[in-house]
Amino acid sequence: MRRVLAGISAALILCAGSAASAETVAELGADFWAWRAQTQPASGDDIPRIVRPAVWVPDWSATSIEERYRRLGDYEARWQALAGEANGAEAATDHRLVGSALARVRWELDHVAAWRRQPHFYIEQALIPIFEALLPPPPVQADRIDTVLRLLEAAPAVLEAGKANLDDMRSPFAAAALGQLEDVPASLRGMAEGLKPYADRRRGARLDAAVDRALTAFEAYRDFVVSRQDGLPQQTAVGREGYEFFLREVAVYPYSPEQLQLMGRQEWARMVQFEELERNRNRALEPLPIRTPIDAVTSRLDVEELDVRAFLEAEGLLSVNNGVGHYNAQPFPDYLRPIGWLGRTFDLTNQHRLDESATVYLPDPSPNLGYFNLSITRDPKPIIVHEGVPGHYFQLATSWSHPNPLRRHYYDSGANEGTGFYAEEMMLQAGLFDGTPQSREVIYNFGRLRALRVEVDVKLALGEFTVAQAADYLETMVPMDRQTAEEEAVFFAAAPGQAISYQIGKLQTLEFLAEARVREGDAFDLKAFHDFLWLNGNVPISLLKSEYFQRR
Repeated sequence: MRRVLAGISAALILCAGSAASAETVAELGADFWAWRAQTQPASGDDIPRIVRPAVWVPDWSATSIEERYRRLGDYEARWQALAGEANGAEAATDHRLVGSALARVRWELDHVAAWRRQPHFYIEQALIPIFEALLPPPPVQADRIDTVLRLLEAAPAVLEAGKANLDDMRSPFAAAALGQLEDVPASLRGMAEGLKPYADRRRGARLDAAVDRALTAFEAYRDFVVSRQDGLPQQTAVGREGYEFFLREVAVYPYSPEQLQLMGRQEWARMVQFEELERNRNRALEPLPIRTPIDAVTSRLDVEELDVRAFLEAEGLLSVNNGVGHYNAQPFPDYLRPIGWLGRTFDLTNQHRLDESATVYLPDPSPNLGYFNLSITRDPKPIIVHEGVPGHYFQLATSWSHPNPLRRHYYDSGANEGTGFYAEEMMLQAGLFDGTPQSREVIYNFGRLRALRVEVDVKLALGEFTVAQAADYLETMVPMDRQTAEEEAVFFAAAPGQAISYQIGKLQTLEFLAEARVREGDAFDLKAFHDFLWLNGNVPISLLKSEYFQRR
């Protein structure tokens, strides 16, 4: 008996030790996100930006890609082993969140496969990290110059990796790359000249040398793309199987591609009607003028941002006294203007800069500006609402303070862009634009664009649209300027699933709110609901909705 009891005791001790050493979802998530900070592709979009390790440079060598696959397989196995450990609504959500993040890496490597198919991908991987380093507002200290130098000196290796990896190039992406490469020499030289006032003599000379070496590498990369351009496939679609993988595993959408198209088309028709009714209502009013000079535009944005915050608080829509900074505007610094085409020129800060305010950089006012920048010169409130407060900056900064570290990370833009788009109509219906009726037209036209993006995204992904057809469609149906339409079409073809995130995320949010209101009746608290939504703004709405109702 003593031997039996001793055996049982030893077994219990062994089990206790095993339980104590078992991995948790939180530990897996922390390990994954540290790895993701090293390996996540750079993006010109503002939502996916990530804090990189110190002294980081992008690495797309064959060895690094093999290591990506190996580590991803390891993470997937560890995640699957934790499937039975997720007890309770929040734990189940956290487990699925890590699964979504892992699925996104699989989606990037195997389905989108930009590293094999998109020559402009390597231009972006070489240059967007430099663009991101220069987004925080001036002054530019020596450490930032050093970061730019390190990244610029790494650019030739990134382009060499592209030459080795691009074994499945597609013609529309090659054309996009050649278009970008035409802008690179003036962009890099202009950036370097703009940085000279912030650099000492030694750094200035090193900057010139790094630009020269980078431009030599870009010229060789251009020759490489041109030499392989003839006969490339026109097809850019990921196909139904790949797209459905994204919908199900990454974005966690409970919809088929056909359902998405129907949802988008119905919303497009609704926005067209609302916009036309608003135009008719405002028919006696003069069009909103383009405000000049640039200082008048930036000053007005700063003032309007304060008014938006006051409106949110006065109407009880969202808690705004939570320490989140402001969303302010500046003209382009001389060093950023030449490379502004590389991405969204918003510095939304990050998890480690919560004491700083966000910055949007604006070009000089002109009738020739693109779709969104032109709208800002007339009235900045629509862009403040989507990008600043209560939209992306406010939502992200709120999520970055989440007590659960897993909820501080971006997974897929469906929730984030859906919330930003939802905020536009929320503020319109609440009365923010009552004093500027033509701005209501802008909000409805924004809605018209976001609804059309659904159809464009789905048809590009399934191969029912070429990139040129998508650009034609956007130009005619929004309508919008040709340059913006072409840029959007290439971006949506290269990053399938992103364009649906605005409209589908918004519709999910509306359904979520409606169900909460019906279930809770008069006890429903709109402000509390929005606070929950904004705090958990990185979580796919379908998961957040399930968790919300299980907690009540």
